[in-house]
Amino acid sequence: MVHGDVAGEFARLAVELHEAPCVADTAERALSFAVSAVGCDYAGLALTERGGLTEVGASTDPEIDRLRRWEIEAGGGPLRDSVAHGSAVLVQDVSAEGGASDWSQHAVEAGVGSEMHVPMTSHEQVVGVLSLYSAKPHAFSIDDEAIAQVLAQHVSVAVATARRDETMAQAIDSRKLVGQAMGILMERFDLDSDQAFAVLRRYSQDTNTKLREVAQQLIDTRELPR
Repeated sequence: MVHGDVAGEFARLAVELHEAPCVADTAERALSFAVSAVGCDYAGLALTERGGLTEVGASTDPEIDRLRRWEIEAGGGPLRDSVAHGSAVLVQDVSAEGGASDWSQHAVEAGVGSEMHVPMTSHEQVVGVLSLYSAKPHAFSIDDEAIAQVLAQHVSVAVATARRDETMAQAIDSRKLVGQAMGILMERFDLDSDQAFAVLRRYSQDTNTKLREVAQQLIDTRELPR
């Protein structure tokens, strides 16, 4: 495959990923680049949590999306293997994997001839998998795999950063909500801040509801959950 000015494309991608406002947008930009740089037909990104696949993340095609969801739920296939072993998995001819394989049957039905899965790592932990798919068998070259490896490194950093930023934003938002709810309780019942927080925490524990959700309900309804 002809990849053109790959170095220049990666430089532009790094800027685009840095500017992406969230994990979802980061994934979409990365997949668009992957299809263009490698010349494959489809691409997908799966994200992990504590060593296990937790979500598809993003896909460029609904059939590929369904195939990947099946792999995650069924717990088998090359996508899972890439996570489990922390290494790239290349399947040059999906149909040659054998009709007895549930995964290969699903892949063929999705129009996949060959596929490649490259783990994304951060601090020696697999944080996701970049997957590339072609409708033709034997579509991926050594150069394609090298490009996918570099791309996976770029995306792993961008995804880790976006996840951290989203977590921080959620934490800040939660603190704001709890603070507003405490203010309501302090004004209504003449409580100090420690007492108001204790009330919210008790309701959270008694109703098995997250503290943020208790605070949100109090702000919205001016009533605590029952």
